[in-house]
Order: sequence, then C-alpha cells, then structure tokens
Amino acid sequence: MPTLTKIFSMQEISQHNERDDCWVVIDGKVYDVTSYMDEHPGGDDVLVNATGKDATEEFEDAGHSKDARELMQQYFIGELDLTPVIPELEIFTKEQPAYKVQKLMNKVTKHWAVPATIVGISAIAGILYLRKK
Repeated sequence: MPTLTKIFSMQEISQHNERDDCWVVIDGKVYDVTSYMDEHPGGDDVLVNATGKDATEEFEDAGHSKDARELMQQYFIGELDLTPVIPELEIFTKEQPAYKVQKLMNKVTKHWAVPATIVGISAIAGILYLRKK
C-alpha cells in the first residue's frame, strides 16, 4: 500500500519557526529538523534562521554534500502545496456599506477634531479674506 505524502501550505509551515519546532522547505519538500538542531554542523542558528520558510537558496549556497542530502530524507514530513492562492472576493450589497467606507467613517467619527479644525480654519480664512476686500 503506497504511503500518501502530506501536503503543507506555506502558512502552516511558517508557524513552525522556533528552535523547539523547526520546519524548513527545500526544493518544495518540507523537513522537520527540530531533532537535528544540536547535530547540525553549521550550528543551530543556521537552521533557526531558515526555519518556517523556503530555505532552498540558503541550502544550495552552503554547498551541502551528497551525504547531507541523503541524511535529510529522515527528516522529510511532506511537500509544499504549490497550488496558486486565489484571494477571497468580498461581495457587498446595497444594504451593507462597503468595509473600507465604514472603516473610514469610524476613523472620522473617532477623530472628529481633525476635520472640524480644517473646516474651522477654512471658514476663518474665508471671512478674513472677504473683510480685506
């Protein structure tokens, strides 16, 4: 019976970004290197800096040996989900005010002094301008 490979999203991988919970992505494969921290020849700082993200470039730049690449297989836990992420669309109705407009209105009502000051200064400047004529 073939084993199914677990697929992880980058969001899920990024949550494993500490010394005691350390995942890295190399060439689209996900590795849990938490138990390898003390054994890593380059020190645990190298792994901690690469954790929770795609570390392919750093891994290749370090020039790892064939033995190191074989050793990685015992830490393999799955693959990176490479399907494109499509953002969710927000649908607004006429009865429901748009989120951004509502957010702006909340700021205006919360910080009413700024627009009131601008209107006041404009009114005073207009009156002074008309008095000079």
